[in-house]
Order: sequence, then C-alpha cells, then structure tokens
Amino acid sequence: MQGQEETRERDPAEILDQIVVEMLPDRHGLAAWQALMQAHATLMRRLATELVEETGLTLGDFDVLVQLASAGGVLRMTDLAARVFSSRSNLTRRIDRLVTEGLVQRTASEADARGVVVALTDAGMTRLQETAPVHLRGVADLFIEPLTDEELAVLERALEKVTVDCTFG
Repeated sequence: MQGQEETRERDPAEILDQIVVEMLPDRHGLAAWQALMQAHATLMRRLATELVEETGLTLGDFDVLVQLASAGGVLRMTDLAARVFSSRSNLTRRIDRLVTEGLVQRTASEADARGVVVALTDAGMTRLQETAPVHLRGVADLFIEPLTDEELAVLERALEKVTVDCTFG
C-alpha cells in the first residue's frame, strides 16, 4: 500500500522518464521510435478517413480485398488472416460483413472440410478497382511525394531490418 501512495505522490511524467532511462540509456533510438509511431498513426488515420469519405469502404475491408486480389482472388481463411492487419476475431466479423455486401464469398475447402475459403466476387473486384486509386493517391500524396528516392530506399531497408515475422491474432 505504501508503494502505491509513493507512486501517487510522484509526478507520472517523472516515473515514466525513470523507466525510459532505465530501459533505454541515453534514450538511444527513442526519438526514431516515436517518429515512426507518430507517422504510422497519422498516416493510417488520414488514409482511413479519406477512403471512407470518398468510397464508403473501410481501410480494413480494402485490405481484405487487396490481399485476395494479390493472391489471385482466393485464399484459405487462415492464410488471409496471416496477411491482413486485423485480428482473427475482427477478420471473421469483417468477412461476414463483406459476404453480406456481396464483395466476397465464403465456402468450405474442397481439400479440408474444416477449412474455409474466401473468394473475391466480381462485385468485390469492381469495388477494389473503384477504391484502389483513392487509396494510392493518398499514399502518393502523404507518404511518397514528401520523401526523396534516397529517403524512400533508406526507409525501406531500415524497416525491412526490423519487420517481425508474426500473425495478427
């Protein structure tokens, strides 16, 4: 109980700063990390907002359509889950909604009765063709254009070094 009282009496910013100093001596790399997180958050919010406002499609739904198209139009649900940036539970609800909208169809796998296959429909491909230019315009304007070719290459190499192999679930 006494430790909690001491913590409440100390400034939360001081406590956080102490943890940062203990874990990252000289704050090495912290500014780069904060810049990456700020850039990611602001870019994704802007891209998501623009996509919904201009097309009515969410960025998560767009991601599913892109992943399916990139794979030739069909993926097992487990493979789709490994590719998209949604949790598995969110993906199930997302696919349910996309099925209802007629953008994808879900069927049992012929190879494995327990497996589920998700396929892009003609309507889904049409919707992707309508939304991709909006998204790519945003990517070009907000991310590519402000950077030089050299900066883009350095950023790509740097991010490849820290990309973690994982699935979202």
